[in-house]
Amino acid sequence: MKESNLYILVLLFFICISCTLPKAHTSIFQPTNIQWPDTLPWWKANNLRVIQTNLPDYEAGLNTDSLLSALTCFSANTLLINAGGIMAFYPTKLPFHYTNPYMKENMLGDVITKCHRAGIRVIVRFDFSRAHESIYKAHPDWFYISSKGERMINNNMYVISINAPYEQECLFKIVEEVMTLYPIDGIFINMPGYQTRNSYINKYYGIDQNDYDKQRFAKFSGGMTLPVTEDKNDPVFQKYEEFKKFTADEIIQRLHTLVKSKNKQIAICTYSDKYVDIIRHESQATSSIPYWPYTASDNVSNARNSFPDHIISNASIQQISFQSRYNAIEPEEVAIRLYENIANGSGLDISLMGDFQNYEDERNYDIIKEVYAFHKKHEPYFGNYTSPAQVAIVAPGAWPSGEPAQEYRGIQLMLKEAHIQYDILEDAQVGELEASLQKYRILILPDIIHLNEKSLAAITKACQQGMHLIATNRSLTDHPKTLESVFGVTPVTNYPDGSGYYLAPDNKQLFKHFDQQKMLFWKFNLGLYTMAKADSVFLPILTPGRPGPPEIIGGHQPSGYHAMAVKKHPVSKAVILPINLGRLYYLHGYEQHKNILLDVIDYLFPEVNQLVQTNAHPRIETILQKFRKNLPENLTRQAEDGYILHLVNLTGFSGNTYFTPLTVYGLTFKVKTDFKPNSLFLLSSRKAIPFTWNNGFVTFTLDRMEQFSSVILEK
Repeated sequence: MKESNLYILVLLFFICISCTLPKAHTSIFQPTNIQWPDTLPWWKANNLRVIQTNLPDYEAGLNTDSLLSALTCFSANTLLINAGGIMAFYPTKLPFHYTNPYMKENMLGDVITKCHRAGIRVIVRFDFSRAHESIYKAHPDWFYISSKGERMINNNMYVISINAPYEQECLFKIVEEVMTLYPIDGIFINMPGYQTRNSYINKYYGIDQNDYDKQRFAKFSGGMTLPVTEDKNDPVFQKYEEFKKFTADEIIQRLHTLVKSKNKQIAICTYSDKYVDIIRHESQATSSIPYWPYTASDNVSNARNSFPDHIISNASIQQISFQSRYNAIEPEEVAIRLYENIANGSGLDISLMGDFQNYEDERNYDIIKEVYAFHKKHEPYFGNYTSPAQVAIVAPGAWPSGEPAQEYRGIQLMLKEAHIQYDILEDAQVGELEASLQKYRILILPDIIHLNEKSLAAITKACQQGMHLIATNRSLTDHPKTLESVFGVTPVTNYPDGSGYYLAPDNKQLFKHFDQQKMLFWKFNLGLYTMAKADSVFLPILTPGRPGPPEIIGGHQPSGYHAMAVKKHPVSKAVILPINLGRLYYLHGYEQHKNILLDVIDYLFPEVNQLVQTNAHPRIETILQKFRKNLPENLTRQAEDGYILHLVNLTGFSGNTYFTPLTVYGLTFKVKTDFKPNSLFLLSSRKAIPFTWNNGFVTFTLDRMEQFSSVILEK
């Protein structure tokens, strides 16, 4: 064999080997040839494929060539990597910036240079929540202290105080140093804001009592004393909540001014919305059961609809927990998160602990490569969406938790399983979205106890203009006048545990699902309201009767109260269900409770089901979007190119485990459109799908579906 031929064979051998290993694999797809104008901020293309290497200190000496090879292998176009804050991953000259003892002088610079040559953007990560004990010893007054005199510490890192000089002055000098040294593309701020709990060890410490906080709060509040306990009914604590938001926003505003004065093309990314370019959210593992498989859809829809001028990047956090960082979540869960990101209008975002090499848990590598490559290949069909949904749910904040989160998720679950399309709006942001509310026929308030005045006014106005309202559990109990004027009800009392009570779905014209049931069991919160000013009442509440052995039970009598009231407005209706309807379904999953809501929605807006009609299993998530191809020539174009129907297969989710989803066959769809499609095809294969179009509806069938499918209904 000739030497040249031998060389070629050896080269081909190593290329083949490299395509099986993450450290040397190259993408099977060529880089996209889309050229966005230089005048457009680079993140505005909304085509992010982010990979975050969350580096422990000892991995600061990573092999930059190996990292670049892995990023190319995974079709990433953006790297998020450590720079500073807790410790410097570069040669800092600032005395108050602790240097990583494993730091290699050229690491960060080499990474940025090589990534830029490969067309990969680099966002650098800062975490100013903590600083090294050497800085603490020099400036103890800069750091958190509890009312008991405790410091919040993780090993040799101490939690700082937001209003002390480290964050008010040093933060900006550190960021400016990095911007001066390196041609970065973005800045990510991790863990911004006030801390009362050491999340890494799950220990609560309380409100920071640092002197800088006390002095600034007194000035902000007109002389108030910094509260010690978190009491939402305390006017001082309410003022403290305003103070926290004001001061946290101010830091980001100052950072925005600094960064943009240096380079307008540097993106600012963090978890808040003000003065940032990219809102980052996180899909995390949780210790509570049942797991929430729609976390990515939840996060992206909430942020995207609440802050439509921002780009959203929802990170799939690979670790099981803070205490179990080296164990990743299941590949099937990663697939759901990433595909839900795509379907709801976010790019892709993965957060890994450390570099790719010798990784402790590589089970997710294949699915990450698969989804990222899919996004890269079909990039023009993602990221430029308009939702056709006519239903919206108000979320209890950006990071819902506790019982309000259970009610909120239960309501979402009901709609997801019924394939009803809906948007999510953050409660505090509703007032800023008054114009957007006009598109919705139904707005659902799941245990939204309080709304700011602007949001309350926007909802009331939208109701007067034709938007129906549905409120559950304790919604708007902080606003008794609104409950009376909009819903015609007044709270009397709440039973935190309504076990033993029953609801009677006796009106079979409204409650069409209950032709074989006369009594529906209850538990959790049960609100007893007077409904004298409502136009009609439904669902009589029956008393607990006689608990005990079978021989003595019975005696369930009408209590005189009802679990549903309807108040008519000139062009809409307002329905209140002062019961824990969503929470009950979220935790126990009895369809009778879901069917209450579905019957109410049908009563208010029978056309709600027309948008997507399907025989798909309830665990097939359907997300319909209007799309414009995500191309430079469409930047100012308003007309859509058609609809895209995303299908995410969650049949492998059992409630506490993620299995491989079942292959499903013979899925039929009837989709409402205002145009006759020119073509229908499956995005992954470009295979044409036969269809009919009649009276504004497209009808078609998918022969089979695996983990994910996207159907293009193109004009």
